[in-house]
Amino acid sequence: MKFIYSTSIFLYSLLVKLASFFNKKAKLRHKGTRNTFKTIQNFKAKKTIWMHCASLGEFEQGRPIIELIKKTKPEYKIALSFYSPSGYEIRKNYENADIVFYLPDDNKKNARKLIKILNPEITFFIKYEFWYWYLNELRNKSIPSYLISGIFRNEQVFFKFYGSFYRKILHNFSHLFVQNKTSKELLKSINIKNVSVVGDTRFDRVIEISENSKKFPLIDKFTKNKLVFIAGSTWKPDEEIIFDFINKNENKNIKFIIAPHEIKNENINRINNLSDKKTLRLSLADSNNIEEVKILIIDNIGMLSSLYSYGNIAYIGGGFGAGIHNTLEAAVFGIPVIFGKKYHKFDEAKALLNRKAAFSISNKKDFNSILKNLISNENFRNETGDNAKTYIKENANISKKILNKIDF
Repeated sequence: MKFIYSTSIFLYSLLVKLASFFNKKAKLRHKGTRNTFKTIQNFKAKKTIWMHCASLGEFEQGRPIIELIKKTKPEYKIALSFYSPSGYEIRKNYENADIVFYLPDDNKKNARKLIKILNPEITFFIKYEFWYWYLNELRNKSIPSYLISGIFRNEQVFFKFYGSFYRKILHNFSHLFVQNKTSKELLKSINIKNVSVVGDTRFDRVIEISENSKKFPLIDKFTKNKLVFIAGSTWKPDEEIIFDFINKNENKNIKFIIAPHEIKNENINRINNLSDKKTLRLSLADSNNIEEVKILIIDNIGMLSSLYSYGNIAYIGGGFGAGIHNTLEAAVFGIPVIFGKKYHKFDEAKALLNRKAAFSISNKKDFNSILKNLISNENFRNETGDNAKTYIKENANISKKILNKIDF
């Protein structure tokens, strides 16, 4: 299996190299990994912590750990690696990391070379990062390695009769910090007992965002004295459902903010064409024209997590595709959350539903019914939002719980 694993890594690397001639992300990864050792060769530190994240979403889970270390253990330097360009290219200048680089392909040579140069005292791998050679080398060097915000499901290869090689990877971790009891029980079933249930570090991240949320003068003007519905990270099926409601709604006291996942011109134009009412792109808005419209389309990246602070009701996109996006970013502001039917892989979504802090919809009829009720019934809306805020508060300080269990 070790040979098959290494061969599959090599073949995938070859495919990335070939794809780099016509695929931007593949080109960025191929070029980035070629430069990794040049990037890190002069990195010298007496005390180093290495954190690896696959992409941007995992980085948001690791970020609270980094920032708490910087506050409480400033003597440590932070080495941060990414697998995906969508993480590296956005966070390559992250101010709390002392060096940021692409993780080279997982093989024996790369693992030995990278770990020798970094010489970390402690390593963190976020959520789904299970690399045989890197973790094996760390164990051989007696360097502690921790899985952060891990989550495991019965259908994963670790729990299959043919998964013995992949189970060995998990045994290389010094400790696994997981999100729920189900994960702990599954790991126990394969004789992995160095496990703690602590929850998801994203709670700490969204709390920090809410406490430092940005204000936008144009949004202040657009939302002033109005009930505000915010739809974040939406896709086509979400938008078709939302605009079916908007087109029929004549309530002058409600305004709509749509922040689509894809902000290319053609997609923004498609969204505009769904509306029977006047819409306005934020990039074309000014203090003279923003008050007159009912629907504002956000055509940039980076505002959404703070935008939820303006909302009274939120809709989270993705529930009619691969799966919903981040519900916690909205829930932290104490507002009701609505999302589509594909939420079952997300513990926080299930918890919000159980707490009567969120609603799942399957079609336009569901959405119309729930949204009408939330708009018309202020007590119901406030109670639902309070349930969301309580849930977030109950899951605070997870990063602190993790670091308290680590011997620095």
